[in-house]
Amino acid sequence: MSKRDYYDVLGVAKGADADEIKKAYRKMAIKYHPDKNQGDKDAEEKFKEAAEAYDVLSNPEKRQRYNQFGHAANAQSANGGGYGGGGMNMEDIFSQFGDIFGGGSPFEGFFGGGGGRQGQSGRRVVRGSNLRIKVRLTLEEVANGTEKKIKVNKQILCNTCDGTGAKDKSSFQTCKTCGGQGAVRRVTNTILGQMQTTSTCPTCNGEGSTITSKCTVCHGDGVVRGEETISINVPAGVSEGMQLSMSGKGNAAPRGGVPGDLIILIEEIPHETLKRDGNNVIYDLHITFIDAALGTSIEVPTIDGKAKIKIDPGTQGGKILRLKGKGVPEVNSYHRGDQLVHINIWTPKALNSEEREILEKLQDSPNFKPNPGKNEKSFFERMKEYFE
Repeated sequence: MSKRDYYDVLGVAKGADADEIKKAYRKMAIKYHPDKNQGDKDAEEKFKEAAEAYDVLSNPEKRQRYNQFGHAANAQSANGGGYGGGGMNMEDIFSQFGDIFGGGSPFEGFFGGGGGRQGQSGRRVVRGSNLRIKVRLTLEEVANGTEKKIKVNKQILCNTCDGTGAKDKSSFQTCKTCGGQGAVRRVTNTILGQMQTTSTCPTCNGEGSTITSKCTVCHGDGVVRGEETISINVPAGVSEGMQLSMSGKGNAAPRGGVPGDLIILIEEIPHETLKRDGNNVIYDLHITFIDAALGTSIEVPTIDGKAKIKIDPGTQGGKILRLKGKGVPEVNSYHRGDQLVHINIWTPKALNSEEREILEKLQDSPNFKPNPGKNEKSFFERMKEYFE
């Protein structure tokens, strides 16, 4: 089943501002929250669908890519990570509630908490920061897709304490302020009656426990500076400036939190002879006046190797030959651009006496007088045809 448009999911216009998107998601989150719709699989799917839509539309960069490429900008996957907003788990979704509801999920107070959901919505989910790297690709790699193994210097989990930040398993104690819940409740009397609010525990910062003896390597952070080799599957058809996102491959989060994302910025290495123009590839072919007049066959470079093309007798300078399907594919599509061969007639810059004499004899020949026919297209007509 194809994905629904993210704007339709949240019920907002394409030009909606950040506040409208946030309000729409808040409304959907309350309506389809699993605690309010226990056992309702359809509601749970709509809850996840709304969270995925908000994850993309609330991020200016992701939203810009989505507006330009649709779901193709976010549907790529690398090692199961997922580019963009797809594949969110419940922990990712609940981590959004701090932004939407101003510090923790409101459902804990509304629906009673309890059970396995309590830990997800009540405790603060610490998220690692995102990382940005640049990946340089050749035209061949862009056209065919490639796998890149990149060494990334980042925050990784501490091997000594397995990311807990504690010296050993016995170096934890339940937070005395929140009793291990990660959140504290406050009941206040108002003119409308008693109101209960929930906020992150200030003692344990929402973790539910405190460390009595810190790890000597990471000093209680649970993360250290290290290096990780990451395999990036780059899809065919990416372009200069496009950003891909690998979920969970950014900096590790302190004490078992959710890792950040790895943002990959695409850079293209200029090709020696071919130039990319969108999904098309352009090659400037220079031929002699003799070859243009008599016709010939010439090999030209392409992304995939070489191709032989035929130059018809009487070919004029400026003519464009089209090699179908020899360009760059569109991302997530079977459509592939073409290679355009621009014919340029090379005029000799220096002549010896014998060459000059031959040309002077031909100068007055009727066949050497410019006589464009009605079917000959002007430069502007050829350019108009090219862009169309």
